[in-house]
Amino acid sequence: MFIQTEATPNPATLKFLPGRVVMPEGTFEARTPDAADASPLARRLFAISGVTGVFFGYDFITVTKADGEWQHLKPAILGGIMEHFMSGAPLFAEGHVQTEDDGEEFFDQEDAPTVATIKELLETRIRPAVAGDGGDITFRGYKDGTVYLVMKGACSGCPSSTATLRHGIQNLLRHFLPDVREVQAV
Repeated sequence: MFIQTEATPNPATLKFLPGRVVMPEGTFEARTPDAADASPLARRLFAISGVTGVFFGYDFITVTKADGEWQHLKPAILGGIMEHFMSGAPLFAEGHVQTEDDGEEFFDQEDAPTVATIKELLETRIRPAVAGDGGDITFRGYKDGTVYLVMKGACSGCPSSTATLRHGIQNLLRHFLPDVREVQAV
């Protein structure tokens, strides 16, 4: 098994590509060892000293570190990923139901057409680009011209995430939807 790695815009997060599908649908994020209990792979990665976050996308895994150098952490992470996939163990513990729990969406019913366009732009233009950087962004709400988004994986805590929100996503949404005034992370 050959696992490639890619840098992300977040220097504390590295993207691992195992050359196979990791999660056929949705995403999974664990920011604590307790949250990692749902997945044997996430538990294995959290057992490595210095790992503070794990994110699974369609065909990638991003790992966030607290401190230490990637050159010291990367071999242990590569070993953990390889051992997991070679063992044939499931990605999630038995009985675990994978849900996207970003909290309840909120928006006024009269804004439903605007929200539908925001969601479509997120799905077709923004999320694929963000997945390329090892993260994900999902819709949370819309109120008074402000779009609220949840940032995950490499995007969560990334130094350039504010620029991504302000200059990338906000400008794109404003181009298609003049009613959008700003974009905020929640």
